[in-house]
Amino acid sequence: MFSIALYEPEIPANTGNIIRLCANAGAQLHLIKPLGFELEDKKLRRAGLDYHEWVNVRQHESLVDFINAEQPQRLFALTTKGKCRVSDTAFQAGDCFLFGPETRGLPANVLTDIGQEHCLYLPMQAESRSLNLSNTVSIVLYEAWRQMDFLGALVK
Repeated sequence: MFSIALYEPEIPANTGNIIRLCANAGAQLHLIKPLGFELEDKKLRRAGLDYHEWVNVRQHESLVDFINAEQPQRLFALTTKGKCRVSDTAFQAGDCFLFGPETRGLPANVLTDIGQEHCLYLPMQAESRSLNLSNTVSIVLYEAWRQMDFLGALVK
């Protein structure tokens, strides 16, 4: 229903957590190279537990390759420089969420290309710099899925 794209992720444990998240929320995961780790990294495997078999992780050589191959219906960038709050955005099935590397975020040219109206942020305290990548992905993905009334989720 949704896609998560990690642009040049650096920390294997974050990506492992996101693999597990995508498995549980039914999202497709895309990794855009270069990666700051090997996919066989023990920290990535440990964080993702045995969820790797439930997520088809696709790798792309560059952001351009990702966009050309996947042709996302709508692409949203998550950035502390965003102008639109995640909670004020109406999501649709097929939306893709792009997240930057943990230490530097998405480059300015990528944000410009995506357009200000598709650059989203999560509110934080004024003194804060940023949230952890896997936490941010979780909040965004679950908000989008909530708006779809958790389509496909186990009903209790």
